Amino acid sequence: MNNEKDTFNPVAIFHSIVPVILAAFSYPLGNRKMMEVCGDRFNTFQRVFGMTLCSMPFWVIISISGVLSVGLPSKEQIFQSLIVAVFSGIIATILFFKATDIVSSDTHKLAVIESTQSGEVIFTVIGGVFIFHDKIPTFISLIGILLVVIGMILNSIIES
Repeated sequence: MNNEKDTFNPVAIFHSIVPVILAAFSYPLGNRKMMEVCGDRFNTFQRVFGMTLCSMPFWVIISISGVLSVGLPSKEQIFQSLIVAVFSGIIATILFFKATDIVSSDTHKLAVIESTQSGEVIFTVIGGVFIFHDKIPTFISLIGILLVVIGMILNSIIES
């Protein structure tokens, strides 16, 4: 427990929390906006492609910032990113968008579908521990994960 206390850094915590909060709002908001603007003109795959394409400038800026501040990622980080991109970015996103397409006219069901995103946090931790041999989260980390999951669920419910 002393190690956690010794490494407590409010700035690092702030830099960790802000992206999670932004993602929790941006993902459902972007999906709903795409459904509203595009209607039935685009299928699920086209909507995923559109959101991916439109977010590319953001990812390029983030990548350049990372390379300039820390350097190139290791082979392990690239492999982990590839796995996450395939399973979360492609498979899960397409399934998620298809599910939201099916229930788009019922805001309660839409909120239920959107709240399933919170499971991604848990599966990411489990996958990291068992597949990539990451460290098991500490008690404080588990509390943080729980708060994020609860926040994502509440956000989806409140939005509906």
